[in-house]
Amino acid sequence: MKLSENALFVLKQRYLQKDENGEVCETPEQMFDRVAKSIAEVEIQYKKEGKEINELKNKFYKMMTSFDFLPNSPTLMNAGTELNQLSACFMLPVEDDMDSIFEAVKNTAMIHKSGGGTGFSFSKLRPKDDIVKTTGGIASGPLSFMRVFDCATDVIKQGGKRRGANMGVMRIDHPDILDFIVLKEKEGVLTNFNISVAITDKFMRAVKENKEFPLINPRNGKVTKKVSARALWNLIIMMAWKNGEPGILFIDEINRKNPTPEAGDIEATNPCGEQPLLSYESCNLGSINLSNFIVDKKIDYERLREIIRLSIRFLDNVIDINKFPLQKICDATKANRKIGLGVMGFADTLVELGIRYNSEDGIEKAKEIMKFIQNEAKKMSMELGKEKGNFPNFDKSIFKNKVETMRNATVTTIAPTGSISIIANCSSGIEPIFSLVYYREVEETLGKRLIEVNPIFQKVLIDIGREDLIKMAKCDFNSVLKLIPKEIKELLVTSKDTTSEQHVKIQSAFQKYVDNAVSKTVNLPNGSTIDEIESIFVLAYELECKGITLYRDGSRKYQLLVPEKQQAECPVCSL
Repeated sequence: MKLSENALFVLKQRYLQKDENGEVCETPEQMFDRVAKSIAEVEIQYKKEGKEINELKNKFYKMMTSFDFLPNSPTLMNAGTELNQLSACFMLPVEDDMDSIFEAVKNTAMIHKSGGGTGFSFSKLRPKDDIVKTTGGIASGPLSFMRVFDCATDVIKQGGKRRGANMGVMRIDHPDILDFIVLKEKEGVLTNFNISVAITDKFMRAVKENKEFPLINPRNGKVTKKVSARALWNLIIMMAWKNGEPGILFIDEINRKNPTPEAGDIEATNPCGEQPLLSYESCNLGSINLSNFIVDKKIDYERLREIIRLSIRFLDNVIDINKFPLQKICDATKANRKIGLGVMGFADTLVELGIRYNSEDGIEKAKEIMKFIQNEAKKMSMELGKEKGNFPNFDKSIFKNKVETMRNATVTTIAPTGSISIIANCSSGIEPIFSLVYYREVEETLGKRLIEVNPIFQKVLIDIGREDLIKMAKCDFNSVLKLIPKEIKELLVTSKDTTSEQHVKIQSAFQKYVDNAVSKTVNLPNGSTIDEIESIFVLAYELECKGITLYRDGSRKYQLLVPEKQQAECPVCSL
C-alpha cells in the first residue's frame, strides 16, 4: 500500500487499533483485513459458504487497499471490534417535553461515544417565554436546550478518536427563529453544532412577493406574530456572510424526494447535511475514488460498474453486522436499509480528463458520472432485494408500484469525505481543488497542523519530470507554479477560480442523480458581497438542491483549510 505521510498520521491517530497503553497495535493492512473479514462474514446469514465468503472478503480487501472505495470512518474504526458501531449518521427526535429532551441528550452521548454524529430538529419545542402549565412557569425555549446538547457533546469524544458533531435544525416559521439565526454570531458559541434553517416553499414565495410571514407556536399551532419575510431572509444572508452559518435546508424539496413518505416526514439531516433522515434512522456511507478509474484520459466504466456493485453489497452488509447504540435506531434503520454510496476525487478526475472544473463540460461530466453510478447502484439494490429480500417498509415507499424488488430505500449520497480522502490521497468529495498547497487543521485533540501539497498537483509535477519541486512547493509555491506549462496550469482549477454560480451548478448536477443529499461548500473569497450570498441561495433553490452551505474565506479566526497565500511561516525549514 502506498500511503502518504499525512494518511499514515491520520490512520495512527484515529483508525488503527490501540492496546491498553494507547500504543498502535495494528497496521493499515491489518485494519483493512479486519474490516473486509467482518463485512464479508455477514453473508453467512444468507447461507453463503466458506469459499464464497473468503472470495468476497478478498474483493472487499482489494477494493479498500487500492482506494477504489472506502467506507465512512466508524466502519473503518470499529468493524470487527467489540464496539462494532459502524454508522456515521443518526437523527434523534426532540419532542416538546422534558423526558424526550433529556432522553435525546442521553442517546446523543451514547452515539458520540460509539463514533457517530447526530442531527436534531428543535422545531417542535415551544418557544421561549411560552407557558408551561405543569409548573405554572415559562419555557426557556429550544436554544437553551441546544446548549445542553452542546455541553454533553463537549465531554464525550467519539470513540476516543474524534469529537462529537451535531446538526441543529429549526423551521423558518418557529417563533424563536430570529434568535436561532444569530445563535452563532459570536465565534466559539455551540462549537459542536452546525446549524441550518429549514426553509419552506411558502417562505420563499413570501420573500419573492415581499409579504409578511407567520410564525407559529408548535405547541398549539397558533400564529404568534407576523414578520417581514424579506427581513428574515436578509438576516440569514447577513449571518451566512459573516461566518458561514446558518446553512439552509430546503425542507419541502427534501420531503418531495422522501423515498418512504408513508413512514414519516423528514425534519433534519446529519451534521454535514448530506443525509436527510427520519427519526431514529442511521445511514452507512461510503465513497468511490473516481480518480482511480481513468485509463487513457477516459473513465473505465466497466471497472467502475464492478466497484459500484461490490460497494453496494458492502454497505448493505454493514447494516446487518452493525451493533446499533439503541434498539429504536436498529429498528428504524433496518426498516428502510438506507445506504449512501458517493464519490471522492472528482476534481482530480477532471484534471486527468483534461476538463476544467469551472466549465460547462465539468458540469456535464458530473451528470454523466453520477447518473451512471445511480443507475448501477439501483440495479444492484434490486438484485439484492431478489436475493435477500426487500427493505421492510417497501410497501410504504415510492417503489411499491414501480419495481418488484429493492433492498435499500436509498443508495446514493455525496459525503464530504474529509478523513478518508486524506487516506486515499485524493480531492475531497465533489469539491474543487481547495488550493494546490495548503494547511489542514486536524482537530484540536490531535494537536497537529498538516501541510499538504495537493495530490493531483504532485502527480502533475511527477508527470513533467519535476518531482524535485514537490518539497519546494511547500515553501515557495509561486516560483514552482511559474515552472508549470500553461496548458496544464489552466486545468488546475482551485476553489478561488470557481464562481459561486459554478459551485451551485456542480452541486445541482450531482443532486439530480443522488437519492439523499449532497455535502458541498460554496467557498468564497473574503471580498464576496451580501448580494452574491443571496444569489447563491436563490440559485440553489431554483436548481432543486436540498440544501446549501457557504463559507467566506477568513470570516472566522479558526478555519479547517488555509490556502498557501495565508501561510504565516515556512513549514519546511530544511529547504
